[in-house]
Amino acid sequence: VLARCLHKDPAQRPTTDQLAAQLHDARAAGAALRDYKERAHLVARNLRPGTPAGARVPFSVRAEFAYEGARAPLTYGTALTVVRRDGDGKPVVRWEPQVLHPGLTRRKRLLVRRAGTAPVRAEDRTGKPIDTRALPSLGSVVDGLRRTYGKTAGGRPGVELRLASPAAAGADAQPPGGTALLSVPEGAPGRLRTTLDARVQKVAEREVARRADASIVVLEPSTGEILAVANSRSSGPDTALEGRLAPGSTMKMVTGSLLLEKKLADPDKPHPCPKTASYGGWQFHNVDDFDIAGGTFRASFAASCNTAFITQAGKLADEDLSRQARDVFGIGAHWSVGVAAFDGQVPVEHAASKAASMIGQGGVRMNPLTMASVVSTARTGRFRQPYLVAPSVDHRALATARRPLDPAAHEQLRDLLHTTATSGSAAGPMAGLSGDIGAKTGSAEVAGQEKTNGWFAAWHGDLAAAAVMQRGGRGGESSGPLVAAVLKAAGEKH
Repeated sequence: VLARCLHKDPAQRPTTDQLAAQLHDARAAGAALRDYKERAHLVARNLRPGTPAGARVPFSVRAEFAYEGARAPLTYGTALTVVRRDGDGKPVVRWEPQVLHPGLTRRKRLLVRRAGTAPVRAEDRTGKPIDTRALPSLGSVVDGLRRTYGKTAGGRPGVELRLASPAAAGADAQPPGGTALLSVPEGAPGRLRTTLDARVQKVAEREVARRADASIVVLEPSTGEILAVANSRSSGPDTALEGRLAPGSTMKMVTGSLLLEKKLADPDKPHPCPKTASYGGWQFHNVDDFDIAGGTFRASFAASCNTAFITQAGKLADEDLSRQARDVFGIGAHWSVGVAAFDGQVPVEHAASKAASMIGQGGVRMNPLTMASVVSTARTGRFRQPYLVAPSVDHRALATARRPLDPAAHEQLRDLLHTTATSGSAAGPMAGLSGDIGAKTGSAEVAGQEKTNGWFAAWHGDLAAAAVMQRGGRGGESSGPLVAAVLKAAGEKH
């Protein structure tokens, strides 16, 4: 009768009346047997009796666990006790939870719970699985995608069958304590299409591997789709996406747009670029203390003249730069990339710190992701939030900027960046790229660090990239060749 109670086929199971004829508490037994099948997802395939000892009859159970595609055998031994039924003295089984499993009590039940998150098979934009052994920089990215999309990508996590308190009932519950009876740790992966381009990623991986402390992000400016994320360090913090570093003169793309919109600069009108400039009690200087006598803003921008920007600090309100970064470039707008990412920081500063922020020092913090976005916005005139997974996958809203760049200022900024790429501080690395190109160099001083962090951001057509080499020195000499090499090779592949 017990074997029939545990039978997979409902037609083979005894009725309540039949149970009552064999068990002294048919009601409790029926509830426990339903739990066995419906909550614990067990089917007893075989029950084999042992040698009775008085009224006690031991027996072994071979059961099969089956839950959402996860399967595993479960074998154990238990026993039942025969007693005389009140009233007619007929021999029946004394019902107690241990008849089903020796670990069961009135306070413990068999419960299924999911173990961890569902595995995710991340794919590039063509549907090709991402191989993190061949593309080690994506190891942390795929881990992040698993954490974010493990429940929504259609996969199944591992599962455990546990003896635990009824208070922890439910497939998603985390039983307090308890005992694991079996585990099926390997789940079924869900497929997750990303915006990554394996061919572009391979190029980025190759180039950062040739350099120390290098990180790069490649974007598609027209969409915001992230094509590649690479770090020369395959372990540790993901500088490309989560780094918080001063961006140096690449910040002049944001500051320059502000000056152009406020008519404080015009590309081909005279603009001061002295060797030094003071503001708020600090003295600022140019690299090697160069100056441009009688020069234009175009000449100052292309040469990355710090003082050309510092001389305008007194004409700006403290909050102007922070507002420009947020309202036009989307910096700090709570990006939803698909994995953990830092979306930049341009705080409101005062006095000397405000001037320092204008040239990417002070409290300004960026990473290759944010600077690739900045140069993309400079190219298109409109912020498009970078992302690794399309918002249609999980119906999330992407961050937006409050307004586009003023059309006239956009045209001027784009022209200035083109000049910088063709005849300014970025011309060396960008040689060999032609047509629709623009670039900006940057070097950021770091306290206690002898060499500056080298930055470089550029576009070539509908490809944009930004990179930093920590302790690399001048951006045009360190990160510049990295970005240019990736843009050249990626442009052929993308």
